[in-house]
Amino acid sequence: MYINGFFDENIFKSNQMRSEKLNPHVIGPGKEGHSENAHYKFIHEYRTKNIHDLDYTEYLKLHIYNPERNEEIEKLLKFERNSIQVEMLIYLKFWEADLIIKKLYQFTRAIHGEPYDWHFKIKESNRDSTVTGSRQEIIRLKIRDRLKEHSLPLHDHLKMCYNTQTRNSIAHSKYSFIGRNIHPNNYIKSDPSHQLRCLTFDQWVDMFNGTLVLYNEYIRLKGRVNDFYAAFKFVVNIPYLIHSAFSSPLLREIAKNHQLNQWLK
Repeated sequence: MYINGFFDENIFKSNQMRSEKLNPHVIGPGKEGHSENAHYKFIHEYRTKNIHDLDYTEYLKLHIYNPERNEEIEKLLKFERNSIQVEMLIYLKFWEADLIIKKLYQFTRAIHGEPYDWHFKIKESNRDSTVTGSRQEIIRLKIRDRLKEHSLPLHDHLKMCYNTQTRNSIAHSKYSFIGRNIHPNNYIKSDPSHQLRCLTFDQWVDMFNGTLVLYNEYIRLKGRVNDFYAAFKFVVNIPYLIHSAFSSPLLREIAKNHQLNQWLK
């Protein structure tokens, strides 16, 4: 999970023209990892430079109506709405990120005692046939719901933070602000997952900050894994199994080269 293993279909296809076959099960950041690094820089900038001096209870007192403070309150509301627009972007960067979804999915499989899924693939179009699922399906059904029996607090936290309708409303710019409320413009009477008519700013604060907590823990755990292996001052060989749809299980080894700070197969 930490170093991102995946099945490279281009290598698999090129092997048909090779006498000496290459292993299509590869490790490394790939496109997913490079994308994650780009988004990390943006999110990290926000989470380190946008901490309010007041606690939330004291902050809410600034919004209590007073005719003498009307102009000040309107400026505060405008700033809050603009801040939420940035937070919505960060919300999408987390819940749409391929590598974050993938690692949460693999983490859930590991808890259930299931092997690493080298063929994990997010559905990008209706033409995709061999996929793990759409983003919202994987998050709700293959991560959140499957975690319930092992960690109810984590399940509940995911349920509080991730909402399909809210995600769609943000992604398609189908929302408006009225007072300190977000109104999703994608309510669908016949769809149980799109019943939200209004999301207060206070509810948004819980959803967004809960998402940032998940992101902070995600980064922290990555750091702890890196520190664990960095403590070894020599090459560490770690055996692992490849469970593939195209062959019987294969036993391989991976090594951490500390001089190069790289994982090598």
